[in-house]
Amino acid sequence: MKKALIIGFVWPEPNSSAAGSHMIQLINNLQQEYTITFASAASESEYMFDLDHIGVTKQQIAINDTSFDDFIKNLQPDIVVFDRFMTEEQFGWRVAMHTPDAIRILNTEDLHSLRKTREEAFKKNIPHTPQLLLSSEYTKRELASIHRSDCSLIISEHEIDLLKNTFLIPENQLCYYPLTYPEINRETKNSWASYDHRKHFITIGNFRHTPNWNSIRYLKEKIWPAIRAKLPDAALHIYGSYPPEKALQLHHPSSGFLIKGWAKNAADVMGKARVCLAPLQFGAGIKGKLIDAMRYGTPSITTVIGAEGMQGEADWNGFITDTPEKLAQAAIYLYTHKNIWEQSQQNGIEIINTRFQESAFRHTIINQINQIAADIKTHRNQNFTGAMLLHHTMKSNEYMSRWIEEKNKPKS
Repeated sequence: MKKALIIGFVWPEPNSSAAGSHMIQLINNLQQEYTITFASAASESEYMFDLDHIGVTKQQIAINDTSFDDFIKNLQPDIVVFDRFMTEEQFGWRVAMHTPDAIRILNTEDLHSLRKTREEAFKKNIPHTPQLLLSSEYTKRELASIHRSDCSLIISEHEIDLLKNTFLIPENQLCYYPLTYPEINRETKNSWASYDHRKHFITIGNFRHTPNWNSIRYLKEKIWPAIRAKLPDAALHIYGSYPPEKALQLHHPSSGFLIKGWAKNAADVMGKARVCLAPLQFGAGIKGKLIDAMRYGTPSITTVIGAEGMQGEADWNGFITDTPEKLAQAAIYLYTHKNIWEQSQQNGIEIINTRFQESAFRHTIINQINQIAADIKTHRNQNFTGAMLLHHTMKSNEYMSRWIEEKNKPKS
């Protein structure tokens, strides 16, 4: 079989984040035609996935170190996947130098520049405009990485449209590759707890992810008090990996605001809740918590940014609104109206089955890689901007990296 190298920004944690789930999905699909080595400069983590169990070779690597050159020259992969643009910045020039024929793929997870500039606009209480996005250093870095890559995996249709229509990235350099799941059939639906056998609210997400932490504070300060005033017997169960001390201090049983920490089994905790709350005020990509809510039959309340790129023309799995007053009102209404709740649950099933169907995307990446590989020279010749950026990046990053490496050597 051909060989694939994935260079991870972190080791995948599918039970901690949507990015971790997406990475395992990518590995599973690539294993149709490739043996896989997963390399990362990150430290191993408590919740990392057992890659050995699925036949993936693990490799610890170092940044700004020529040991990577020896590693990749020995491996000689046919494709290299960079997990997020920061990894491509660090290792892309070395890959291009030592394995120039390898197809270089950028796995964006979400557009970091979109998320970062939305966060900036939120903190400054200003509109998020195209000018703000275009002027950001993050945008320039991320778009340069997309140009340098032979193909970039994009998780959201909204982000595909943004890249094609605002940044004019050619369509053959982009691959729409969302989170995908098996069909929700009648048997699956019948296994779910009913409206009458569910109670309480839930929100879930990695505490280290800034949009998640912001939404928890938003719930605590602006939304949950209004919900609790109308539903005094309800509680909000807050799950997520890596809760910091400041999050644990928000735990307040008497008001039903419960910090639960890491959920080993998202299906179990989501499947017991009646409503999922995700009042995201900024962010990007596809929201794993909202996908999981649909997968486990739990209607949700979210914002326009929360639902972005997910519903298409379908009705939402609950309600979408953007003010704290309306978010609270919608949550109370959905929680207390069984018929609306059941229709919302059905809407979620339709979204999963029509927009995120596993069978529809199983061969997407393999097909696009094969198409590029069939005439890689022409594909790269058509991307002059990428070739130009790669030329200059190889020079600047190479010399900077070698300088850092020399600087870090122990003094004799």
